[in-house]
Amino acid sequence: MNRPVRALILKRHWPEYLLEAFGLGLFMVSACGFGILLFHPASPVPALIPSPFERRALMGTAMGLTAIVNIYSPWGRRSGAHLNPAVTLTFLRLGKVDPRDTVGYIAGQFAGGVLGTLLAAAVFHRYIADPSVNYVATVPGPGGWGPAFLGELVISFGLMLTVLTVASHPRLTRLTGCFAATLVALYITFEAPISGMSMNPARTVGSAIPAMVWDAWWIYFTAPPLGMLLASELHRRFLAAGRAHCAKMDHDPAVQCIFCEYHGGVRSSGG
Repeated sequence: MNRPVRALILKRHWPEYLLEAFGLGLFMVSACGFGILLFHPASPVPALIPSPFERRALMGTAMGLTAIVNIYSPWGRRSGAHLNPAVTLTFLRLGKVDPRDTVGYIAGQFAGGVLGTLLAAAVFHRYIADPSVNYVATVPGPGGWGPAFLGELVISFGLMLTVLTVASHPRLTRLTGCFAATLVALYITFEAPISGMSMNPARTVGSAIPAMVWDAWWIYFTAPPLGMLLASELHRRFLAAGRAHCAKMDHDPAVQCIFCEYHGGVRSSGG
């Protein structure tokens, strides 16, 4: 694709950037709302379900379902539902995203994370600031930054390796979002006590700014991209039986795909 045509296409991509912001904003509102419902002492749920593990399992289920809504919704099918700078950077490394779109996506993701949490704060008022919720901030667990870094590295590696592997198989590719959402649910259930389960710099910043909590913030900027990039290298060098069609979590042929445009593919009629 020649430069003038590519420049013209890029001018049309601002809706995708806004949809990335909307998707992560929705995720943060959901996380804050379910965090209050499941963990705030004024909620009836902690009395009914005293086990923190069981409540984390419910939280994981809720956020996994939120991820599915984002991925298979009209906005998710349009933008690709990265909702995470580490995901976008990994697809950039794989040559599936235009570098200029990368900037727009990451800016949208950070904006969406912050605005979503601020919207939740406006809706839930003092409940969201209670120490039991604390804007669902992601901070290292009792083990400190070492286990937290390793935990973020491992879960990010596992998520991206799963996404790339499933998306590479034609019979499974439409289920990529379901696999990813299942891992989100499991990670929140089992890994959250170690690192807070972020996998996402924009998600961490979305909570950190209103909460003013920056404990070991560098972990969430380094471990998720590193884990996902390592997964992409492993997949590319040793495991790829084919290639993911594009950088979308769910590639619907009826919806416009800016990633196929980047590779000079035929623009779909949708969108």
